[in-house]
Amino acid sequence: MTTTLVTGMGRGIGQELVRALLARGDRVIGTVRDEGRIAPDLRVHRDSGRLTVVRLDILDEASIVDAARSVDEPIDALVNNAGVIGPARQSTLDMDFDGFLETLRINTLGPLRVAQAFLPHLRRSGAPKIVTISSRMGSLAHAKSDRIAYRASKAAVNKVMQALATDLAPHGMTVVCVHPGWVRTDMGGRGADISAEQSAAGIIALMDRLSLADSGQFFDWQGERLSF
Repeated sequence: MTTTLVTGMGRGIGQELVRALLARGDRVIGTVRDEGRIAPDLRVHRDSGRLTVVRLDILDEASIVDAARSVDEPIDALVNNAGVIGPARQSTLDMDFDGFLETLRINTLGPLRVAQAFLPHLRRSGAPKIVTISSRMGSLAHAKSDRIAYRASKAAVNKVMQALATDLAPHGMTVVCVHPGWVRTDMGGRGADISAEQSAAGIIALMDRLSLADSGQFFDWQGERLSF
């Protein structure tokens, strides 16, 4: 049985990833800031022992360390899903700089902190994978200026994960970034292209076929390689 850790399972893509993984029989460790956000249908799996819920605040380094200490089992895949869209004002001409810094702390530094904290658990797996939910909006090939704090945070996490892939390759760990699509969630809005269920299914299919040869790459939710 595969064990997957998913951060930010309280809503959106994270919730659907957890739901889909459990539906096919996997074991899941999901993180939330508030355990009251767990969907009622997922509580059944927690009661059965197939879902472990861990409190983790991506902005709090001590919380991340405590979360890792509370888990004592191998982890086959880590999905860095927790993230934010950023402040209301994030134009290069009108920037909420404190909000920009918080966006970087959550979207860029958070995934690296989580990866470092859970490396001992990943090393206990036969073929460990780290999958970070990024965004095509962070691609340097797209010269767009809206939501620049979000875009910059995703461009930065892409680079961080590319470097982490290089450092972990000798240890047999696969590290990739994934664009989940434009998804109908609180973040993506009702007019987005695909549902959270579609995105989650595509991401899981991609995870299943990832190998060390894919490490350091950027994919979309359908498995197509993207340029950073």
